[in-house]
Amino acid sequence: MRNREKPELLIPASCLEVLKVAVAYGADAVYIGGDVYGLRAKAKNFSREEMREGIEYAHAHGVKVHVTVNILAHNGDMDGIRQYLEELKQMKPDALIIADPGVFMLAGEICPEIERHISTQANNTNYMTARFWHDQGATRIVTARELSLAEIREMRALIPDDMEIETFIHGAMCISYSGRCLLSSYFTGRDANRGACTHPCRWKYAVMEESRPGEYLPIEENERGTFIFNSKDLCMVDHIPDLIGAGIDSFKIEGRMKTALYVATVARTYRKAIDDYLEDPALYEKNLPWYQEQISDCTFRQFTTGFFYGRPTAEDQIYDSNTYVTNDIYLGYADHVDENGFTVLSQKNKFCVGDEIEIMKPDGRNIRTTVRGIRDAEGTPMASAPHPQQELHVDLGVKTEPFEVLRMKKKEA
Repeated sequence: MRNREKPELLIPASCLEVLKVAVAYGADAVYIGGDVYGLRAKAKNFSREEMREGIEYAHAHGVKVHVTVNILAHNGDMDGIRQYLEELKQMKPDALIIADPGVFMLAGEICPEIERHISTQANNTNYMTARFWHDQGATRIVTARELSLAEIREMRALIPDDMEIETFIHGAMCISYSGRCLLSSYFTGRDANRGACTHPCRWKYAVMEESRPGEYLPIEENERGTFIFNSKDLCMVDHIPDLIGAGIDSFKIEGRMKTALYVATVARTYRKAIDDYLEDPALYEKNLPWYQEQISDCTFRQFTTGFFYGRPTAEDQIYDSNTYVTNDIYLGYADHVDENGFTVLSQKNKFCVGDEIEIMKPDGRNIRTTVRGIRDAEGTPMASAPHPQQELHVDLGVKTEPFEVLRMKKKEA
């Protein structure tokens, strides 16, 4: 059982590189998905070898790994899931995140030594559900996003003490109940409950009257637009005391399809916020502006507190756009320093000699510096770096450490 005085910070990782960044920036645990049987089929995800390496790397740094096996399975999935669980047994992750009772039973038979956590996809909305899963052998329940803090607090008081509570506290919100949605399957044939969601809730809609085909009438609310399902992103960095007070064991960040910049920014901000509050609540209050500034530097859709303080209102929807707000450009992360003292990285977005950039330090510092020079892998000088994934050796004038993230403010159009 976790120490409830210090909740776990659980960070998403889309691939091996992002897992290592999450570890560097303060994750207590990471959750990842393989290339099958998870609900983020469009994410890069982990091959079996990458998963094995990621688990070993995280464990060597004192970080736990939870693996998603949380599709709602059909008969045709079962043989493959059985084989997958046999492979996971050998890899020894710390927990499996499961939604389907049949998959839960298989995991109990094949790898009972691995903890089983009940996914939010299982609609965990009350204390009796938590008790049921505890009786079946689950060690943790991931609460439905529709619960308030008062309901979570009550759940904590009415379930066994050794049953942990994990709750999403930051990231994208799904418009469907606990993520169970049929829109994607209906419109495109791609089943959200099996990991293939096409996010039709982010599309722009209009009304068409039956007798006037082809004549589209806009759906408008106070002339703000037509994105009627488009939720703001959840953000609870301003409310760490309330989250801890509710008895939540694990603070979960959404984002298994996000970049290393997003993961580094969110992990670092929540790591510092949690640690500051536990050290001294006055320090947390003092640093609130810093948390807010940092969390707004990464990709987001405007923020809401979701259901935590009651039912969301119309103000928790976005009516004028389905796009993210992006203030920073992700340039890459430091892999190592070469013999010339240059930072070696795999470039993600274009930057040039003379650009002012920031180096994100895991301890909360942001070091501003100017790009003095760029060379390719053969040592040829370059004025700019326009080609994604190119190996670059960059003279930043300051030393970097592995996995420190480089970012640049978005330039005005």
